[in-house]
Amino acid sequence: MNKDSNTYTFIYASILVIVVAAALATAALVLKKPQEKNIEIEKKLNILASVSKDTGLSEAKSKNDFVESAYDKYIVDSFIVDGAGNKQDGDAFLIDMTEEYNKIKTVIKANEDEKERLRAELRLPVFVCEEDNGALKYIIPVRGMGLWGPIWGYLSLNDDFDTIFGAVFDHKGETPGLGAEIAEKAFAQQFIGKKIFTGQTFVSVKLMKGGAPKNDPHAVDAISGGTITSNGVSDMLRDCLDQYNAFFIKMKTQH
Repeated sequence: MNKDSNTYTFIYASILVIVVAAALATAALVLKKPQEKNIEIEKKLNILASVSKDTGLSEAKSKNDFVESAYDKYIVDSFIVDGAGNKQDGDAFLIDMTEEYNKIKTVIKANEDEKERLRAELRLPVFVCEEDNGALKYIIPVRGMGLWGPIWGYLSLNDDFDTIFGAVFDHKGETPGLGAEIAEKAFAQQFIGKKIFTGQTFVSVKLMKGGAPKNDPHAVDAISGGTITSNGVSDMLRDCLDQYNAFFIKMKTQH
């Protein structure tokens, strides 16, 4: 075949495209399982971090082995509830919080007649940690929007379903040195011991610009220079935790 002909050029280009496409498809298949495993490990690590069960990670020989072992040891139960506090069938770990967050936004915007129906469609994960002394902590995932994109975290509660035991937060693209500070342990540690209820009324925890009053059980310091991210965290906690309110009330009455 004449290598200078248009037919040769077309056939050569077609074969090249097919070979490259096949190579990319093979690479995607080969990498898919490791990528999914990395996502699973990172999620488990965040859940563990919310109850301070990640402290031995730096000395571990294998991150995956450490996380899997700690998760199996401390996370003794998980389940799904709807917005009325009723348990639902399914695997809590597989719940897509981005999807649930979109549902939550719909609930918030709905009129009162629609809210009850929409809340019944929510599928909200709960993870249960058992401490070495037998005490139970309840871990709640939260998701919201910061300045530049999604923010998320996990909040652990004591079995009074009011007092925060621990927290961990992360983000997709907040500004380094400003909004990105929500991923720092020092920021998350502010939430320890804070309350999300006043009596039987849900009030959440708010980030306060200029600093929270020292004895305010429902407030922490906002990030200096990160007002929009701070507001996003406040909104995220209020909007997400509020959907668990019926579940919290049910559990509080059982204790």
